[in-house]
Order: sequence, then C-alpha cells, then structure tokens
Amino acid sequence: MKIFSGSSHPNLAKEICSEIDVPIGKSEVIRFQNDNIMVKIHENVRGKDVFVVQTAVTPVNDHIMEMLIMIDALKHASAGRITAVLPYFPYVRSDKKDQPRISITARLMADLLQTAGVDRVLTMDLHAPQVQGFFRMPADHLRAIPIICRHLKKLDLQNTVLVASDAGEAKDVGRFATRLNLPMAIIDKRRYDNKDNAKAVNLIGDVQGKKALLIDDEIATGGTLVEAANFLKKEGVLSVIAAATHAVFCGSAMSRIEESIIEEVVVTNTLPLPSEKISKKIKILSVAGLFGKAILHVHNGESISELFK
Repeated sequence: MKIFSGSSHPNLAKEICSEIDVPIGKSEVIRFQNDNIMVKIHENVRGKDVFVVQTAVTPVNDHIMEMLIMIDALKHASAGRITAVLPYFPYVRSDKKDQPRISITARLMADLLQTAGVDRVLTMDLHAPQVQGFFRMPADHLRAIPIICRHLKKLDLQNTVLVASDAGEAKDVGRFATRLNLPMAIIDKRRYDNKDNAKAVNLIGDVQGKKALLIDDEIATGGTLVEAANFLKKEGVLSVIAAATHAVFCGSAMSRIEESIIEEVVVTNTLPLPSEKISKKIKILSVAGLFGKAILHVHNGESISELFK
C-alpha cells in the first residue's frame, strides 16, 4: 500500500499516514512559468495499492488538475489500483440542473476521475447523497456523525433541540437525533438567486426556551448560519451552537462567526484551516483516524459499513 498527498492538505495526509503507520509516498509537483503542472512520483508503485489524498480547497481548480495529473502519472507508472481520497469533494454542491443551461459539475468531476484512471473513490459527507451515484466505479461515502457526536456528548445537552438548517438537511439531522436522543426542528429557508445566502422564512418544531444545536454539512460564507442563529433567537431559543463537517469558511466567514451570537462551531479538518485565522469559537475535530481505518478496510477488502457503527 502507498499513500500520496497532493498539495491541498498535506497535514491531513500526514496525520492519516501516522494513524495507520504507513509512510507518505514521495512525489513532487513542478509548476512551470507557463502555469503548467508536472507531477513526478519518486518511488516504485508498480502493482501497488495506491491512495491519493486531495481535498477541494482554494484554489480548487488548480488542486483538481494537480490531482488528475498525479493520478495519470501513477497510472502510467503501473499502479495496481488507485483510490482517490477526497475528504471534501470538488463541486459537490453542483449536483443537479436546477437552472436552464448549466452543468451538473459534480457528475463531471466523477467522469474526470474515471478518465484519469481512478479505480475507486473514498469521500465524506457529500452535499447530496445522490452524488454517490454519479460514479461508475465503487465510491465509499464516509460520515463524520460519529466523530461530531462523540464531542457533542461531552457538552451539556439538557433542554437542547437539534435544528436542521434546511429541509434537505433533515434526514442527516435525524441521524444526529437518534445518536444523541434529542428532539429536532427544521428551518424553512429559501434561495432566490445565485448568491450564497438563503433566507429563513419559517420554523417547523418547538424551540421556545431551549438551547439550539444547528446542524449542516458545510459552512461557506457563514451568512446563512448566522442568519439562522438570529432567526432562532427571535423564535425564543436561549443559546445557539453549531456543527458541520466541512469548514469551507470563504470570504468573511470567520469574522461573521466571531461577531455572531453563536457560542461554538464544531467542524472537522476535511479542509485546512490556518491556525492564525481561526476564531476562538471554532472547535476542530480530526477525521484522520476514520479515513485511516477506511483506507485499511479498502486495502484489506473489509466492510466499510462497519465503521459507521
């Protein structure tokens, strides 16, 4: 088994390797003056079971090309099997044609991976479950719920209600509710244009006089999250904390969260977060252990579903 890392999140790749006691593969990314990329693999991979770790962080398009070129280099170096390990899948929110004449780009990403030579995919908390069906090769979909719930159980959750940030998130929040044995509510929010923020217009469930735990799969600009927190405050909640798998945190997200009424935001390290820019309200949980176990299970031909228990 060999594990290689792109340049998007080398710390996570090193942590995964440390968890399963496998040295990280030696490779080099060369960038020419004309902005072209060359990837060189510095060790023998002939017949090996190879895993490539790359996440969708800014600059996303550069990291996509780097990953595809690395996969192609491994393929031409006669790797036995190549698994793309994508903690945060690129263009995952572009999963449907909900406007005229647009691309279903998440499907395009799946096709590009296959064309480059990927044999299987390992990812986490896709924005919509149907994205898993875009792949024409095996795709294992990990969930961060066990990791996040282990942390949440350490908090005082008496008189707490779980809140889905929108109707589409309700099913995942139901999984949290089952593990934490808590009631849930749903915010009805509407998106009227291509801007990142959506408007909360209604609430399904009882939150009056309770502590709210907002759940979402990712936090991008933070605008929707903060608006949801303010909306819940108007509905009578006593306090708000939030949890999400993917800390995209683009634009002024960090300052928005810092200035908001939200007391804590629990996220994972599927995306890198510069330590000097992290708000004191942010709690980061590691997914390296789960990805390490999943890689071992894939390598050994063992069940991935065992990791969900």
